[in-house]
Parts: sequence; C-alpha cells; structure tokens
Amino acid sequence: MLKIPRLFLLLCCLVSVSVFAQKSAIYTHELEDFNRAVNLYKEGQYQSAQIIFDKVKLDNVSTDVKADCAYYSANCGIRLNQSGADEAMENFVRDYPTSPKQNQAFIEVAHYYFEQGKYPQALEWFDKVDEGTLSYTEQDKFNFQKGYAFFSAGKKKEATPYFNKVLNSKEYGSQAKYYLGFMSYEADDYKQASKYFDEVSGEEKYKEKLSYFEADMNFKLGKFDQAIQSGEKAMAKSSALEKSELNKIIGESYFNLKQYDKAIPYLNQYKGKKGKWNNTDYYQLGYAYYKQNDYENAITQFNKIIGGADFVAQNAYYHLGESYLKTDKKQQALNAFKNASEMEFDAKIQEDASLNYAKLSYEIGNSYQPVPDVLSAFLNKYPNSPSKVEVETLLINSYITSKNYKGALDLLEKNKSFANKEAYQKVTFYRGLELYTDGNYAEALAMFKKSLGEPRNPKFVARANFWKGETEYVLDNFNEALLSFKQFENSAEAASTPEGKNLNYNIAYAYFKLKEYEQAGNYFQKHIDAVKDDKVRLNDAYLRLGDSRFVSAKYWPAMDAYNKAIEMRGIDADYAAFQKGISYGFVQRNDKKIDDLTKFITQFPKSQYRDDALFELGNTYVTEKKTNQAISTYDQLISEYKGGSYAVKAILRQGLIYYNAENDAQALTKFKKIAAEYPNSPEAVEAVATARLIYVDNGKVDEYATWVRTLDFVEVSDADLDNDTWEAAEKQYLQGNTKQAISTLGGYVNKFPSGIHALKANFYLAQSYYTDGLPDRSIAHYEFVADKPRNEFTEPSLARLAEIYIKKDDPAKTIDVLKRLETGADFPQNVTFAQANLMKTYYEEKDYPNAVIYADKVLANPKMDDKVKSDAQIIVARSAWNSGDEAKALTAYTKLLAIAKGELAAEALYYDAYFKNKDGKYEASNTAVQKLTKDYSGYKFFGAKGLVVMAKNFYGLKDSFQATYILESVIKNFGAYPDTVAEAQKELDAIRMAESQTNSSIQN
Repeated sequence: MLKIPRLFLLLCCLVSVSVFAQKSAIYTHELEDFNRAVNLYKEGQYQSAQIIFDKVKLDNVSTDVKADCAYYSANCGIRLNQSGADEAMENFVRDYPTSPKQNQAFIEVAHYYFEQGKYPQALEWFDKVDEGTLSYTEQDKFNFQKGYAFFSAGKKKEATPYFNKVLNSKEYGSQAKYYLGFMSYEADDYKQASKYFDEVSGEEKYKEKLSYFEADMNFKLGKFDQAIQSGEKAMAKSSALEKSELNKIIGESYFNLKQYDKAIPYLNQYKGKKGKWNNTDYYQLGYAYYKQNDYENAITQFNKIIGGADFVAQNAYYHLGESYLKTDKKQQALNAFKNASEMEFDAKIQEDASLNYAKLSYEIGNSYQPVPDVLSAFLNKYPNSPSKVEVETLLINSYITSKNYKGALDLLEKNKSFANKEAYQKVTFYRGLELYTDGNYAEALAMFKKSLGEPRNPKFVARANFWKGETEYVLDNFNEALLSFKQFENSAEAASTPEGKNLNYNIAYAYFKLKEYEQAGNYFQKHIDAVKDDKVRLNDAYLRLGDSRFVSAKYWPAMDAYNKAIEMRGIDADYAAFQKGISYGFVQRNDKKIDDLTKFITQFPKSQYRDDALFELGNTYVTEKKTNQAISTYDQLISEYKGGSYAVKAILRQGLIYYNAENDAQALTKFKKIAAEYPNSPEAVEAVATARLIYVDNGKVDEYATWVRTLDFVEVSDADLDNDTWEAAEKQYLQGNTKQAISTLGGYVNKFPSGIHALKANFYLAQSYYTDGLPDRSIAHYEFVADKPRNEFTEPSLARLAEIYIKKDDPAKTIDVLKRLETGADFPQNVTFAQANLMKTYYEEKDYPNAVIYADKVLANPKMDDKVKSDAQIIVARSAWNSGDEAKALTAYTKLLAIAKGELAAEALYYDAYFKNKDGKYEASNTAVQKLTKDYSGYKFFGAKGLVVMAKNFYGLKDSFQATYILESVIKNFGAYPDTVAEAQKELDAIRMAESQTNSSIQN
C-alpha cells in the first residue's frame, strides 16, 4: 500500500480549507440577505421581504436557497393580495418539485386565507395539502379549519368528518362540538344537538347562543315550559332579530299551553320574517284574542289573512266568523263562514261553517245566491246533519223571508223534494204581488190563480182573492174583479188581513165601473162609515158616492156627499163644488145653481172644470131666459178657452139665442163663424142647418146656396145619400159589429171624404181598426180627426195616437202628439198620461233637461199615484246622474227611496249606499246595502253593485278580509254584469297592492 506523506496531506488540507473559506465568505453574505428577508417576512413586512427574496433568488446561490426565495416571495404576494400570487405559488411547486417547503406552502396559504375569512380560497389550498406529512398539532389545526371552511360554505356533510377528528382536541374540541351541535340543530336532530350543546354548556362564550338554541329546540320538541324558560333566559343578551324570534317562540309556547293571555304580549312583539307576518302569525294572535273574548282585536288579526288557502286560513275564517257573530256583525260573519265553508282542509269546520252560513243567509239575506239555494245545498251535502230538521224548516220559511220570490218559485217547481204546498201557496202569492207592483198584470194574475190552486192557509187564500180582484180590475175585467172581491168578503180571514179595510172601497169601484151605481154608492157609504183614518180614500169615496147618487138621479144625497168632500178641502174639491152646483139644476133650483157656479168661477180660477162651469152657467141663464147674462158668460168662455172643446158649442148657443130672439143677422154671423172656423164638426153641421132655416124664412135661398157651396164639408145635392149611408154605417158601429163597421164606415169615408159626418166617421173607423187589432190602419183616421179644429173627438184621438206611437217606438211622433194632448186635453188623466210619457220619452232619447222638466210636472200633480211618482223621481235622479249633477241625483234618489217599490227601490237603496260611502259614512252605507241584500235580493244587478260599495266600506273600516272576500265573490258570481266585475277587480287589485306591503302571504 502506497503511503502518502503527512506533509502532502497537510498541504491538501490547507488547500481545502482555503477554498472552503472563500466559498463560505460568499454564502455568508448571501445568507445574510436571505435571513434578513426571512425576518422581515416574519415581522409581516411582506413588501420589503419580497424585494430581498426576489434579489437573492437572482444571485448565484444554491438551488435550495432559490427554492426558498421563490416560496417566500410567492407567500408575500398572497399576503399582499398581488395579482398573479396564486400563479407564483403554482410556479414554485412546478419549478422546485423536490423542495421540502411545498406542503408547507399549501398549508400556510390555506391558513392565511382562513384567517382572512376567505373560506372558498382556503378550501382550494387545503385540498392540496398532504395531510400525512403534518404533525399532530398541525393536523388538529388543519382539520378544524378545513371543517369550518366547509361549514361556512354550507357543505355541512363534508364538514362533519373534519370536526369529528378534533372532538378530543384541547384547543379545538369545544368549537367542533358547538358546530356539530349547530348542524344537528339545523337538521332537526335535537337529541344529537343537545348532546353536543350539553358538552360545551359550561363554557361562558357559548352560553349566550345556547340559550336561544335550547329555547327553539325545546319548542320544536314540544317542551313548551322549557322553551319559555330558555327563551326568557336568552332574551337579555340576544340581538334584535333573535329577540323577535324568541318572542315568537315564547308566545307560541304559551299559545300551545292554552295560556292565551300570556301569549298575546309576546306574539305582538314578533317582527315577522323580513318584517312581514304570514297567515299563521295572524291566526295565532287572532285566536289568542278570540279565546280571551277580545273579539274586536281578534277580528283585526283574522281579517289580515288574505288569499290563504290552507288549514290555518280555514280555521282563521271560521273563528273570524265566530268573532263577528259575537260582535253582532252578521254580514261580515256570513262572508267569513262562506269562505271557511268552501275549504276542505278540516271537514268538521267546513260543515259547521256551512251551517252558520246557511242560517245567517236565512236571517239577513244573501246577495251571492238565493237563500233557498244555500239551505238546499247544505241539506244535499249533509243529509245526516243533526241540524237537518232545523234547516228544512228554515228552507220553507226562506221562500218568503228572502223575498227572492222568482228564484224561490223556480226552486220549488224544479225540486219536488222540497215542494211544501203551503210554501208554494205563499211564494206564488208574493210573486204575484211583486209582478203587480212592476206592472206585469197578466203574469201577476196567473200567480194569484196558482196560489189559489193550493188553498192551504186560509189567510193567504183570502189575500190571493183580493189581489186577484185588484189585478182583474186593472185589466178591465170588472165582473171577475167583483166576484174575487166578493169571495174575499165571504172569507172568515178577511177582517184580519191588511187588505180588509179597503174591501168596501174596492167593491164600490167595481160596481161603479159596471155602471151599477146604486150598489156602488152603497159600498162607498160602507167604506166611509168604516174607515176614517185614510183621508185620501175617504175624500175619494165621498166624491164617488156623490157621482153614484148623481147618476142615479138622487141629487140631494149626491149634494150631501159633494159637500163632505168640499169640507175636507182635499183633492178634487173643485170637482165636488162643480158637481154640487150643476146638481141644483136637476132639482129645479136654478137660482142656487147659478149662485154656486158663479161662486165656483171666482173660488177656483185655475180649476180644470172652469170651462165646464162657464158653459153650464151660460146654459142655465138661457133656461132662465136671462139671455144677456148668457151671451156675456158665453163670451167669457170663448175668450178664456178659445181652443177648448166648449168654444164652438158656446158660439152655437149664442147663435141659437139670437135665432130664437129673431135677431137673424147676429145669428148668421155666429153660424158662419162656426162653419168657417170649425168645419166638419157636429156644431158646424147644426149651424149650417139652422142658417138654412133663416135663409129660407127670409126668402134668400139663392144666397144660402151660394154660401153653402163655399163649404167643402157640405154637399147639398148628396145630402140625403150622405145621411143614409152614414146611418147604416153608424148602426153597425153602435151595435159593436166591428168588422161590419170597418166595412161600412170605410165605404162612407171613401164616398164622402168631406161629408157631413166625415169627422165622426173617421173617428169611429179608427176606433174599429184599433179594436180589431189593426192599430197601424187606424193612424190615418185618428190623425184626420186630430188635425181638424178642436172637437169632441180631438182628445181621445190624440190619446190613442200617443199609445200607438209609443208602442211603435217612434219618439218624434210620440213627442209631437203628446205635446198636443197635454195642451189640449180636458180630462186630467189625459194630461197626466201626456206628461208622464213625455217624461219617459225625453229620458229614453237622452234629452235630460226636458225629461226633468216633465218629471217635475208629474211630481207636482197631487193626483199622481206612487208608481208614476216613482217613475218621475227615477228619471230626475238618472238624468241628474247622467248629467254629472250628483247633488241633484242624491236629492232625487232620497225622495225616491220613500215611495219606490220593487226594482226602483233596489236602485234607490244602491245609490243611498253609494252616496253614504262617498261621504265616509261606512257603517250607514253598509246598513243600506244589507237592506238591499235582504229585501231586494231578486234584483241581482243592484245587488252586485251594492256589494262593491260594501267592499269599499269595509276597507274604509280597515277590514281588509271582508273587502277582498266580497270583491272576489262579486268577480266569481256576477259574470253577467261585466262592468261591475271590472270595477270589483280594479278595487281588489288596489287593496292587494296596499296590503302586500305588510302581509307576506298575500296572493297576487
């Protein structure tokens, strides 16, 4: 073996030391910068450290130092939030795969992001860590932080195994148990949650939170006493949001323990989810108030439940109905029970609500559907109900009390299972009254006959006979009417009926119309003796008694009756005075007749009988041979009533006076005046005939012939043929042979268009055509008469023409004829007829100003009956409404309400409700709608409109449930009235929009 000398070895060592010393000096300098950068990194001066790390890395240093510099520089970038820091770390891992700091890089970056609360980023780096290289201490920190990062990211399932790994960790065990407990709590695993929470309950930092969780868990576990205890304990140190939830937990716990008085203050303190309550919240508070008998507050809460369709809502609506009943708000209760009855979540509540709905419908009426339908529906759905007998009884009575007679009749005739005979008798009777009131007399008569066909209740038999007689009287069937009244009279029940007191009056009129005046007078006297409180009928009975005696030539008794009417100073006192005056003439007391008629002319200057009085006075002066006074009186009549029917008669009388006094010149002047101004009139024919005698007596036949040829209504050569033809034609007419009369009268008119009898012939022909059902063919002949100067046929011709044009719906001609009739009529009933129909025609033509003018005339007439007055008031009201004059409409509808019946009453009630709502008088408005609903349920149009007003009232009263429910019902049930449905939808949308601000359960 070769031995190396020691000297050589020593030299080698020296050389090695020398080289190592040189390198060491360089490394020491580089490591000094590196170490300084590490210290800056540890001190958190990442920007300065990074600069040095990046500088050292560029120097000629070892790979290990470069790797460390790259690691620390990337770490600095992450901590400085630099763009690309992640990429720098990824580059480190790629460029230095053997660096021992790779795993440390991942774990430190993950810890950093975790500490910054950036859990998604932390998870990205935790996933890169090789857990096997971590120490026990590092593993605990890693497991807890990764578990918590999963927990924060909502990945509870992934978090659980990591928390479980540190359950026994001294540093992280308690936190892991708390979060595991919280996750079990959220998963409703309260047993596991309690186990974990119990293990950390001794630690102060968890006590505050655990009380809240304990309260909620105990509540959810049904441990309500413990929930209350825990909740009270947690309250003081909880946040505002937690306090709200704790109030809910405590309040609902008391609620479940039925300690409602204690529940109320807590439930009231609950703020709701995101500031809004749901239906259950309102229900619980409302029910708590309900159980405390605080029904007003219960109503307030229940009626906030809008749009609910579940078990809670059904319960709430049912108890809302109960609360309304307790506060006597029956309309509101009906709506609530109806809503509850339409839900099927709880069958027992549904049945009970249906029963309450049915019974309330019977009691107060129902605008949604006929009351009998409601009761029948209940019986059909619940045939075994314990209340079956009670509801069946209500069903029978409802036919009458609901006043929906048409609907009730339909139901009775279709559903034989409930066809109670007595109910049918009553319903047909009341339906007959309803039709009579509306002017449908033929249908009314049929109803009364149906009622009499089921003679179950004697009182209704009697009443049906009475109203059957009234209807027959209106239809001009006077014999039948008298028979019906007599049947009523013979009934033992007659005296106890409301109709009984007017029986004698009605029988009297039937006899009067039959021209049996003796009997008529006797029954008018019976009425006078029996009934003193009805001043209108008493006054009229005296007048008709006077007329009956007058016609029977019993003038002194007639005058006694007229005197009684005069003393009453009622309607037609002027008529009584006139009749009394002329009666003296029939007992040869012309002096008294002249005296009374003279007084009459002075006392009644505006009487419609003034022209009659003047004519009679003039005639009486003639009888008494006081010709000057007669002439003077006739002059006054002609002056005041130039266009009246007596003017031509007065002139004729004057001519005859002059003729009898042999004052031929003045006589001829009068006769020629008549011929010229009133051609074709009977007076003209008589005037020409008398003038002929004067000419003949004076030997001036040629002069007569010359004059008479100027008259187109006299054909001298054909006079005999004219008279013969006329006599034959008139005979057929007077004998009532209508078709023969049409033929003969037509023949006369065609042959003698300007004949002596042309006026009367045209009138008779027109009447015959009309009687034979040919009104159109009668028009020309009525117009022929009406176009002639005023005559005895002018008024009836105009009246008949008006009827025809009204039926033909010819407004222009109708108005023209009615105006002529109004100004030219002598009979007051024709004036009334003209004014009433002018009013209606103008209204139908939308000529509201003229419609109101004539309505006012109708209303000013004291003889007008309530039916016509109702028509007048409604036209005033509607015209004002259509013209935008709501103040006048209000006044008119208010007046109408006092006298109207049937549909007009329903309309007046609707507007009464409308105007009260507009004035903010919501309760009063609802009262009007309830009356409309109960008494006039058959008039669906106004019922629907009334419900919309009622909904507005309830919303004005802060009862949003009632408002929305009613509007929804209108939309559902009244599709036949689209305008009303549209209005209801508009109101409903507005309410829902407003309510959605506070109620999280509202349905849109």
